[in-house]
Amino acid sequence: MDVFLETERLILRRFTEADADSLVALDADPEVMRFLTGEPTPRAEIENEVLPGILRDYRAGRAGRWAAVERATGGFVGWLSLQPPEDGGTEEVELGYRLMSAVWGRGYATEGARALIRKGFTELGMRRVWAQTMAVNTASRRVMEKSGLRHVRTFHPEFDDPLPGSEHGEVEYALRRTEWAARRRP
Repeated sequence: MDVFLETERLILRRFTEADADSLVALDADPEVMRFLTGEPTPRAEIENEVLPGILRDYRAGRAGRWAAVERATGGFVGWLSLQPPEDGGTEEVELGYRLMSAVWGRGYATEGARALIRKGFTELGMRRVWAQTMAVNTASRRVMEKSGLRHVRTFHPEFDDPLPGSEHGEVEYALRRTEWAARRRP
């Protein structure tokens, strides 16, 4: 197991080709996909696009998406990410998380996000971490806030097939390394 990061209750490790079933199960949960696409991600898309893309990101640099596993059980609970931009740079990255609905409310997303942010700012040379979600996704917004990110803007993109709630827009949250460091000073 290629461990990227450990927290009190989680192990974040690199995905492998053997993780396809776990990703399919995660994206098959209607609650998980409610604010993303509104429908399950087809197995073929996970096997032919999603998982190969995750594995390609590992070769491109140190940022990417990691499988989140419960330390106590060894069970897959989802993923967390520090996703680099298309150019592969790590100065400004997108924080992401997608967890099985069965583990929601346990603080795993916040625990993992805080640990990733710390590692990004202290070890990976990141200067800014940002995240976005639908404005109506209050649970995800709480994770962003508890992780130290602050609301930057609300915006209204156009969608061909908008999800319920999209009329309220999308929100972006962000945190700069200088802000993060200032909050950590005694």
